[in-house]
Amino acid sequence: MSRYLRLGVNIDHVATIRNARGGPHPDPLRAAALAAAAGADGITAHLREDRRHITDSDIERLMGSIGLPLNLEMAATEEMLAIALRHRPHACCIVPERRQERTTEGGLDVVGQRGHLRRFAQELGAAGVRVSLFVAPDPAQLDAARDIGAPVVELHTGAYGDAEDGAARAAELDRLRAAAAHAEAIGLECHAGHGLTYDNVGPVAAIPTVVELNIGHYLVGEAVFVGFEASIRRMRELMDAGRAAGAAA
Repeated sequence: MSRYLRLGVNIDHVATIRNARGGPHPDPLRAAALAAAAGADGITAHLREDRRHITDSDIERLMGSIGLPLNLEMAATEEMLAIALRHRPHACCIVPERRQERTTEGGLDVVGQRGHLRRFAQELGAAGVRVSLFVAPDPAQLDAARDIGAPVVELHTGAYGDAEDGAARAAELDRLRAAAAHAEAIGLECHAGHGLTYDNVGPVAAIPTVVELNIGHYLVGEAVFVGFEASIRRMRELMDAGRAAGAAA
């Protein structure tokens, strides 16, 4: 029997639209409630250092109001660690962050930043927060994540999503499959996300050792045309179909 594949809905870009006008609408908290109604298993929100979308007050309201687990994406900085320890969300996914980037461009260099990241994993874990590291599908990075005590990794699927031809996409999918299998073999829970769409989510959902997908920008974009709940329900259907196809293969 195949294991259930969770869907975490990232609401960052609801806040991006709100901030374009500077008012309260659309409200990320309402988006979180709609995501829950549509079948999401968790809510993801990235509190960036420059606060370009999600804000501190959004995190406070989400912690106080939503019934789903909150996954706080954050950079490995002292400011973000203090915020995470104050709120103690269900999970924190540590991501690389550069001010000039449009979105998260790659995975953490856990191998090179092992000493720095170890304290974040230890302090968050001691506070009862599930720690995830956003990494490229590279066995060395997974081994380093395990060594510093992170129980979860999220594989960056951006190279797969950006692949321009079938051969490149197949190669990236093979990397994801191998990395997910390696993660499970060394005792890590494996998630995946970034650049996933209706057209490409199925093969990733079929990977049996991936237990959670985090998807946001595409769902918010589709919501312009079909509504937020409908966009999430369609993604949920495609994920379930992909998982079933993987189990049957």
